[in-house]
Amino acid sequence: MTPASGGTWDADPDLGEVVVDEQTLERRVRELGEELADAYRDRPPLLVGVLKGAFIFMSDLARAIRLPLEFDVMAVASYGSGTTSSGVVRIVKDLDADLTGRHVLVVEDIVDSGLTLSYLRRNLLARRPASLEVCALLVKEGRQQAAVDLRYVGFRIPPEFVVGYGLDVAERYRNLPDIRVYRGPEPVG
Repeated sequence: MTPASGGTWDADPDLGEVVVDEQTLERRVRELGEELADAYRDRPPLLVGVLKGAFIFMSDLARAIRLPLEFDVMAVASYGSGTTSSGVVRIVKDLDADLTGRHVLVVEDIVDSGLTLSYLRRNLLARRPASLEVCALLVKEGRQQAAVDLRYVGFRIPPEFVVGYGLDVAERYRNLPDIRVYRGPEPVG
């Protein structure tokens, strides 16, 4: 049963334990915002959100960065509707902004194998930004297959499939206020 039909998230049999609770998320996002505001004080960045998973994190993070920011979004695909990466990365929606000479901060929801982020960094660096950093909400421990340079990380978590706070399985559970292990069946399609 989902909250929309009168139940609670805790009654959903597909949801496992809470990995990061709502209050801890709020506190860490505030801390990251303060750290980023300090780091970019004299050069407000262009925030590049990676859709769809990072949209909630990017929204909260942007409000925590007390600087005049600009935003753009792009969508990349490597999971489809399943719980494991296909290993093939493609840009589904590209940026509107020109990155030349800009300070760019990529806002990512989760780094798993690192393959998507590695591809994305190469692609964005080819657009000649003045600087390019990544702020990832979550990094799965022990899963990286590609070297990833992460200056800003919210949380390091066990290598389990998680949902909530923007992360989904087959477009479901993005609106969970916390991050939980997904224990349900592999989506079809």
